[in-house]
Amino acid sequence: MKLLPRRAPSAEAAPTVTDVPGAATSAPAPSDERGAKLQRGIRTLAIFSAELLLIVLALYVLGEVLGMLWVVLLPIVLGLLITTVLWPPTRFLRRHGWPPALAAATVLLGAIGVFGGVIAVIAPQVVDQVETLADQVGGGLQDVQEWLQGPPFNIDEAQIGDAVDNAINELQSRAGDIAGYAATGASAIGNALINLVLALVLVFFFLKDGPRWVPWLAAQTSRRAAPHVAALSDKAWSTLSEFIRQQAFVGFIDALFIGIGLWVLDVPLVLPLAVITFFAAFVPIIGAFVAGAFAVLVALVDQGFGTAIAVLVIVLVVQQIEGNVLQPIIQGRGFNLHPAVVILAVTAGSSLAGITGAFLGVPVAALIAVTYRYTRDQLDGKSPEVTDGGMRAQVTGDETGVRMTAEPVAPPTDRGPAPEEDAGE
Repeated sequence: MKLLPRRAPSAEAAPTVTDVPGAATSAPAPSDERGAKLQRGIRTLAIFSAELLLIVLALYVLGEVLGMLWVVLLPIVLGLLITTVLWPPTRFLRRHGWPPALAAATVLLGAIGVFGGVIAVIAPQVVDQVETLADQVGGGLQDVQEWLQGPPFNIDEAQIGDAVDNAINELQSRAGDIAGYAATGASAIGNALINLVLALVLVFFFLKDGPRWVPWLAAQTSRRAAPHVAALSDKAWSTLSEFIRQQAFVGFIDALFIGIGLWVLDVPLVLPLAVITFFAAFVPIIGAFVAGAFAVLVALVDQGFGTAIAVLVIVLVVQQIEGNVLQPIIQGRGFNLHPAVVILAVTAGSSLAGITGAFLGVPVAALIAVTYRYTRDQLDGKSPEVTDGGMRAQVTGDETGVRMTAEPVAPPTDRGPAPEEDAGE
């Protein structure tokens, strides 16, 4: 066979890398800009990561500082929350010519008197009925012992006695720890009383001099920042007031209907349980659950399993009406948080500061949401400092003092989505 000589490759022909069919890939050929773009992307990611780490570090330092100052901040926060309740009657008296100090003192002393009267009414009932409940608890334990001795458990009395003895020995071995816990609890109660007294003193000054706070704070900034300081302060105050009013109304409805149910079923401690239900409403979702469980437990001890089931049904029905009917009606536009956010806020607050943190978790989350929405609207150019009536706060005055005035401006045409639309964010 005659072999033909191989023809030299032409300069115009494409070079062949391989003669295997199908070896080519579908990936696009790399461009000359790929390396430069990759470098820019890595640089941007590095800058973003450094900024994020700095923000996290700043938040950590801020949290540590707030933790060290918590002893001072707690009375201030409690005082502000109490002030939101007492400010409307104080404002009414001031508008009718009462001096600020007299109006503040009258309202504060009246509130203390009302609270003390409620305690005075509840205390005798608790003292009278707790002893009876204690006897019934002993009888209930005896019934449980007899139930365990019967089928299907068939545990004899000696085994139960051994279990009780072991429990007593365990408690005796931990007597030191229990004493330490008791001392810690007594110290916590003492600190709570001190914080309450300090908060009440601050409430007096907040009621007396509160209207001067925003002008003073705005005067520490520039004329450009003053309207934002005033608007954000007003929104924060409105949010706190709205939260207290909402939860007070919800707590009153829960306490009223649950109290009526307990009274109809002849469950003891009706008034104390109703008061506990009212105050538990200020810890959204979690508080209602705990108060309801306590009412069911009292019914179980006093009346038995059937009454406890009836109380449980009443509590669940009232809470469903509250969550599905009352909350959508009374919920203000300035305070709107998704239930998942509420639960997380209560959980985070309780883990950081116990019962006090559980109480303050939702208001703090609401203030963060208000600040976020205000900042977002400001970045979008929606002028959140301008009211719906077209007014904007401004600082006026001289070296002798300043005051806040309202100046008319063109109201913004686009306010952005309503807070109800932000609930899913």
